[in-house]
Amino acid sequence: MEPAPYPVSFSVDYPDRDLNRLTTFFRLFTVIPIAIVASLLSQISLTTESGTYVYATGALVVMPTVLMILFRKKYPRWWFDWNLEFMRFGNRISIYFLLMDDEYPSTDEQQSVHLDFPYPDVENDLGRGMPLVKWLLAIPHYVVLFFLGIGVFFAVIGAWFAILFTGRYPRGIFNFVEGFHRWYNRVAAYAFTLVTDRYPPFQLKP
Repeated sequence: MEPAPYPVSFSVDYPDRDLNRLTTFFRLFTVIPIAIVASLLSQISLTTESGTYVYATGALVVMPTVLMILFRKKYPRWWFDWNLEFMRFGNRISIYFLLMDDEYPSTDEQQSVHLDFPYPDVENDLGRGMPLVKWLLAIPHYVVLFFLGIGVFFAVIGAWFAILFTGRYPRGIFNFVEGFHRWYNRVAAYAFTLVTDRYPPFQLKP
């Protein structure tokens, strides 16, 4: 029997059309406004009766989730929804910046970027102590993603020239950059949003 697919799915619709050469040329500048919006979400504040405390990695609700799973075996649904939607938003910005789509990133619509993972059954599917060690267990992935990221950098430079001259994003480069994002999102979902205890596969493909 084939193993069940990994519970984090990610894909980007290939733009089978001519991309906008002008916005591609100036992409480093056109992304700035939406990047500023994202930076304003870089901290999540949780207010209690005794004050306001910040518990976040970027804008993902991480530490409160660790504590809730560890001590209460719960994952508040609105924290899950926030993490999923923020990851979707960040991926739309990244895909736009890396030239894979010329439609300006939306703050709420999925557009060409599709990221999903199921709400976890904490009692049955998540180990109580796993959130304390997942970030450590994921270190091999960080190393691989670092070197893949270098490859993505040079691949996107090649795609930039290809779009300027032909209007098209080379399909092979597109698949590679999409696979890099898929790998990254699996690791983030495992180690930081904590939605699964299944160890991420070392692969670019779905």
